[in-house]
Amino acid sequence: MSKVLFRNVSILDSTGADPYPGDVLVEDDRIAAVGTVDESRALHAQVVEGRGRTLMSGLCDAHTHFSWNNSADLDGLGTMPVEEHLLFAVESAKKYIDSGYTMCLGAASAKERLDVVCRDAINAGRIPGPRYLANGPEIAVTGGALIKSITKFADGPEGMRLAVRQLIDLGVDQIKLSMTGEEITGTQRAEDTYFSDEEVAAAVTEAHRRGKRVCAHARSAESVKMCVRNKVDIIYHASFTDAEGMDMLEANKDWVFVAPGINWLIATLYEAEAFGFPQEAAEAVGYKKELEMATEGLREMHRRGITLLPGGDYGFAWTPHGTYARDLEHFVERLGFTPMEAIISATAWGGEIMLRPDELGKVQPGYLADLVLVDGDPISDITILQDHDALHAIMKDGKFHKEDQPLVTSSGLDAPAGQVSGTTRQYVEARP
Repeated sequence: MSKVLFRNVSILDSTGADPYPGDVLVEDDRIAAVGTVDESRALHAQVVEGRGRTLMSGLCDAHTHFSWNNSADLDGLGTMPVEEHLLFAVESAKKYIDSGYTMCLGAASAKERLDVVCRDAINAGRIPGPRYLANGPEIAVTGGALIKSITKFADGPEGMRLAVRQLIDLGVDQIKLSMTGEEITGTQRAEDTYFSDEEVAAAVTEAHRRGKRVCAHARSAESVKMCVRNKVDIIYHASFTDAEGMDMLEANKDWVFVAPGINWLIATLYEAEAFGFPQEAAEAVGYKKELEMATEGLREMHRRGITLLPGGDYGFAWTPHGTYARDLEHFVERLGFTPMEAIISATAWGGEIMLRPDELGKVQPGYLADLVLVDGDPISDITILQDHDALHAIMKDGKFHKEDQPLVTSSGLDAPAGQVSGTTRQYVEARP
C-alpha cells in the first residue's frame, strides 16, 4: 500500500465547514483519514509538510472543450487537420490538470472522436489529464449551426434519434444540442431558438434510454423552458431566462444543472479587441445586454438555490486554455457567491455533475484522493486559484501530477517513527 501524509495543512473539505488545521492521510487512491491521523497508521507514509497551506479538492470545469484550439478563427476549429487537432486536445487535457482541475465534463468536440480518444488515453494512463466525460460534435438543425464545420446536423424527431444513436456508437458520455444562436457568428442571434419541442424530446428520450445525459447550448428564454420541459440534464448559458423559466428551474432544481460560462461573455465583451472583435462591435451585436441580463438572472438562480457550476468555452483566443479559474472570480464578484460557495460549486457540485458525489469533490475519508495543495487561502482571495505557481502539489488518484521540490520528498527510511528530516519526513517502523 502506498501512503502519503499531508501534515499540518489547512483543510478545506468542501462540506461548507470553515477550513481547519490538521493532517490528511492518503492510502493508495483514497483519502483514508482527515483531521487527526494516528501515527501508527501513517507508518511508511511519504510526508508532505504543509506548513499551513490549504489542502482542497481538485476543481471541476462543467463545460469543457479540449479541442477548442485558442484561435480567433471560429471556422479554424473545423479546418485544423485531425492529427494536429488531436495533439492540441492532448495538450489541453494536460493544461487542465496543470491548473488544478481534476474533473471535466465535455461540452462538445470539434471532430467526432477527439474527446473519446482523449478520455480513453487519460483513463489508460497514457496521457495526463483530469477525469473526463467525453462528448461528440454538437447537434444542430439545418440553419441553426454556430460553426458548420464542427456540427452534426439533424432535423425532426427521427433525425435526432439517429444522430444520438450514432454519437453513442462512438462512445460518448453525453450528448450536446446547440439550440440557440451566438451573436459573434454575425448571423445567429442568441435569443433565437432553432429546435422544436418534438426534436428536443426525441433527442433526450433516445439518450436517456441509452443511459446518456443531454446538455444544451441554450441562451434564449424559450430554449431554457424547452430544456426543463424535456428533461435536458445540463443547461449551458441560460442568459435570457425569463420569470416563467426561472420558476421552472427552481421547481426542478433537484436534477437540473446550469453552467453559464460567464467568462465567455465578459471576455468577448471586454477582451477580444486584439483578436478583431472590439468592445464597440460586441456591444453593437448585443453582448453588453446579454451580460447584464445574464448577471441578473444568474444572481436570482443562486438566490433560489438552483445549482450553478463554473466553467465554459475556454479555448478561444480571448478565453485561452489555462485560465479556467477566472470563472470562480466571476462567481464571487459578479454573481454574489461567497468564496466558499464558489469553491463548493467547483468541487462538491463537480462531484455531482460527474455522477460520483460520494467519491469526488470533497476532502473526506473514502473519497478519491484528487487534491490540490495551495500556497494561500482561497477563501480570503479566490483569485489565488488562477496562479499556477501557487498550486504547490496536484494529486489525482493518490498519485502526484505535480509536486514542488523539496516540498515532497522521501527520506529517513531508517529513522524512528515520527522523526523529522529537513522539510519532509517519512514515518517508518522503529527497528528493534
